Amino acid sequence: MKRVLTTATLALTSFAAAGAAPPVPAYRVAATISGPDGGGWDYARVDPVDHRLYIARSTSVTVIDTRRERAVGSIGTIAHGHAVVPLPGGRLMATSGDDASVRFLSTSDGRELGRVAVGDKPDAAIVSADGKTGFVMNAKAGSVSIIDTAAMRTLRTVQLKPGLEYAALTPDGMLFVNDEDANEIEVVDIRRGTAAAPIALPGCAEPSGLAYDAKTDRLIAACANGKAAIVTGSSRKLSQLVDIGGGPDAVILDSQRRLAFIPCGKDGVLDVLSLEGTVVKRVGRIKTAVGARTGALDADGGAIYLPTASFGLPAKPGARPVATPGTFKVLVVKPA
Repeated sequence: MKRVLTTATLALTSFAAAGAAPPVPAYRVAATISGPDGGGWDYARVDPVDHRLYIARSTSVTVIDTRRERAVGSIGTIAHGHAVVPLPGGRLMATSGDDASVRFLSTSDGRELGRVAVGDKPDAAIVSADGKTGFVMNAKAGSVSIIDTAAMRTLRTVQLKPGLEYAALTPDGMLFVNDEDANEIEVVDIRRGTAAAPIALPGCAEPSGLAYDAKTDRLIAACANGKAAIVTGSSRKLSQLVDIGGGPDAVILDSQRRLAFIPCGKDGVLDVLSLEGTVVKRVGRIKTAVGARTGALDADGGAIYLPTASFGLPAKPGARPVATPGTFKVLVVKPA
């Protein structure tokens, strides 16, 4: 679990005209943090209060100390974890895909504090700004479980369609959920607990990662066919497609710096989109590593954490490559 500094640096190219938006800062891969084995990984989240990065793994949650840039270890027990979200009071909410549950864990020792049954194959999960309400996307069941995180119980289940991926919540209580099977964004009115008409995404295949920029009322969806789909939230219409790399699985929004980062695991790049202006533009590309497809932001300093590993050959033709034991790591990308 050692920390290895790297010298790889790639400055971002700003396409902003003089006198327009401020120049885009340069970013670089500043460090690599070796971590414990634990099977695959999926979504990650930084808790800025305790300076910890939490990564959902196959059987547990990996914990990284972001101040010291070192792995703390793994905590808890989950069955094919997909998402982990920090909650107030030293707790985590983690989805457990193989047993259709959400588990609440103590951040201090991983002790299970509670468990809630949800729909089949829970995948992504997010929480409200105050941390009181959780939203779990049940991929196979095609439903969203709305959870009271303090009482650790389900408040409501809203039926949508199978294929649900990541979600974004707006301040006025609208939940947008990517549907990778239908190539659209599903819409839920949280206050009414009802589904609204979905948003078609022509030109976007298998949307996965999603983020919402409140300042411009724009949704950014990462598409498997090398595009980012930009949707206006109020009109619920696709406004543009932006070229990105292959194999994305997350959109990491830095609202303070007015940037969106899309890790593209197939091509091993981190694409950077500017949120300034009337259109979204790709303003840079950082070389990362194959497999770095999800990640998390530390908003305080602007660091981005990208889990990945080295890979061997697939177990059978057409299957996913297998991560080599002992090679799990987190790339730390920082403003130069």
